[in-house]
Amino acid sequence: MKPAAPVIRTINLQQPLRWLALGWRDIAHCGWLSFAHGLALALFGVVLLAVARNHFWLLAGAFSGFLVVAPILATSLYCMSRSVEGGGRPGWRLVWQTWLSWRRHGSSRDGKDWRLVQFGLLLGLAGTGWVLTSAALITYLSPVPIEKPLDFLRHVVAAHDNWLFEIWLALGGLMAAPIFASSAIAIPLLLDRRIGLLQAVVTSWEAVLANPGPMAWWATLIMGFTLLGLCSALLGLIAVMPMLGHATWHAYRDLVDASALPERTAPRQEGAR
Repeated sequence: MKPAAPVIRTINLQQPLRWLALGWRDIAHCGWLSFAHGLALALFGVVLLAVARNHFWLLAGAFSGFLVVAPILATSLYCMSRSVEGGGRPGWRLVWQTWLSWRRHGSSRDGKDWRLVQFGLLLGLAGTGWVLTSAALITYLSPVPIEKPLDFLRHVVAAHDNWLFEIWLALGGLMAAPIFASSAIAIPLLLDRRIGLLQAVVTSWEAVLANPGPMAWWATLIMGFTLLGLCSALLGLIAVMPMLGHATWHAYRDLVDASALPERTAPRQEGAR
């Protein structure tokens, strides 16, 4: 018997703002544990800066490519929001077990679960592809070597004699749009319900196509807050990353009714009711 498909809901333009508010509510419940995710992301950004500080052509692709894999990195934030929703008190044990849940077997009905691992690898390949594409584009089309942020601003962003920046943005948007549609709610759905990877991705596409205006607004908010975090010497990411991660869980809850699908066994947590 073919399993029931998730039901897609339609939303209005105010819903993405509500998701952000709910994300902050979850941060209030989880406290420093949420901010620790943002701090880890900011520290990773510092490492990127240290490694590629004199190769900005690579740094630009690395940071923008990092946005591609960000949805999978927020997996434990989704699980924390799920825990708060169920009356639990998320702790490090929940975070740790979330990342190791693919190894769980024995009494779990799910057994070893490779879906999140597979999706993470796909996003990682997409991110790597963009890093290489971005680096090649800037390296071969820029009139001068791009080694520092000032070089990028002067010879790519502010250049009047070429269309390199416009081409770079257009190509990035062309690659980012299908990735966003594929991952908008797929990972929370995989985390919450026993559903195949392909069906989860198709459901994510259906949710985006059913709500083009609100989801475009949601993508704009994600990009805007992320740029704000990056432009604040990475410090803003400490708050932005957990806010967007928790908010994505609520986006999934509003966009999809997956109650007809079997629930995925959640990692054991403290204080669950």
